[in-house]
Amino acid sequence: MNTYLTVILSYFLFIILVSLFTRRIASRSAADFLVAGRNLGLVACAVVVASEWLGGMSTIGVSEKAFTSGTMQPVLYNISTAAGMIIIGFTVARHYREKNVHTVSEMLESLFGRKAGSISAIAFMIAYITLSYVQLQTCASVLAPLFEISWTNAVLVSSIIITAYTYVGGMHALAITGIIHVIAMFLGTGIALFVGLEKMSGMQTLSARLVELGSPANWYNPFSGGISYALSLVVGGVLGGMAGQASIQPIFSARNIRTAKNAAILSSLIIAPFGIMVALLGLIAKTGFFIDADAIMNPKMVLPALLTSESFIHPVLGGIALAGILAAILSTVGPVNFAVVTIATRDIYHNLVNRTAADRKIVATARRLVVLVNLVTVPLAIFIHGAILDAAYVSYAIRAIGAIVIVLGIYRKGWISSTGVRWAFAGGTVSVLLAVLGNRFGLFSIEETFVGVGSAIFFIVTGNLWSKWSGRPVSG
Repeated sequence: MNTYLTVILSYFLFIILVSLFTRRIASRSAADFLVAGRNLGLVACAVVVASEWLGGMSTIGVSEKAFTSGTMQPVLYNISTAAGMIIIGFTVARHYREKNVHTVSEMLESLFGRKAGSISAIAFMIAYITLSYVQLQTCASVLAPLFEISWTNAVLVSSIIITAYTYVGGMHALAITGIIHVIAMFLGTGIALFVGLEKMSGMQTLSARLVELGSPANWYNPFSGGISYALSLVVGGVLGGMAGQASIQPIFSARNIRTAKNAAILSSLIIAPFGIMVALLGLIAKTGFFIDADAIMNPKMVLPALLTSESFIHPVLGGIALAGILAAILSTVGPVNFAVVTIATRDIYHNLVNRTAADRKIVATARRLVVLVNLVTVPLAIFIHGAILDAAYVSYAIRAIGAIVIVLGIYRKGWISSTGVRWAFAGGTVSVLLAVLGNRFGLFSIEETFVGVGSAIFFIVTGNLWSKWSGRPVSG
């Protein structure tokens, strides 16, 4: 175990040291801290966009679902989000960048007014706090077995690491460390997958064993595990990115409009392949050739268990692979937490609490909020349990509401009123949360993504009708 710890601790130390070099730049202004001075180049921008997607859900979440389902269905998460980023590149990326905003809610405020921006900010806060604690759980699920510590301590250690480099460097730190993370995750995961398929003598052995264990013969078909859940992954992935603060914030930070557009498209080439690699590792674990699959009580631990099995991979290579998995998780937790910080700083503190705050005051507030966000998400990560992808799609459902509103606001503004926007965010978010409770207590079973989309359309229509009835203009 010392080999694994040495590799991973060295990686953590390296990341924090890199972040320290960005501190002076990040401290110059709020724009430098929150959007890297709007000066990210194509590669840096694309990598940070991809980093938001290639995190705990693309690693622990995808391997967990592949292991429990015995199919490749979870890869739809990566494939649909990659498709979503291509769509963003050809549609809304230009509009986001030319508005020079810091958050999605600021974009909505420019389209529909201050009240719409404020209500959307609260909805996005709920979405990203949910996503933030889920990502924190994925990091803890790797550290707990690796360091042989309790779940609570693993969450606390994860939170401290993430807070450290986000607090120091802001978006500059996320950009630079994001590039390092992507290199590490593809290198580590690629090595592990090559070793696994080599030891299993290829895909034919894997396929035969999975079918023997009860997987469908077409386990490799992403839709083989159920159409309803598969479609929710596709809808959530495509729509979730359009109003996703963490994945859009690098686009706000792009050097120019052309960079913003091309970075969104380029990111898809990084996002799509990674899910396939991790899903295959989850299926390799399910075969039972290298670990006792029946002894895995918590499916979140499948990937760490496989990569620390000496019958599967040498400890040095396993340490590199684990560092790659943690790199993927950290590459997302940082932007996700920072998304909450940016929303809280710009949309709530600056726009609602202190509109005349000096630039230095905004930076100081943002840094304090980095710490506060982690104090909020740590208890949630410790006490709320459930499948990672399932919990994360609560966030996607709320973001899907934002995607519908954003697209209508940019391309068909006459179709949506300011009242419709406010009702869509308020009613849609409440509907999603009620769906979560209903699913949790077995009252019914419905995908939260469908609830988010359906309720958004319903409240937009009723809000428009109310605006016409009350004599208010339909457009913003």
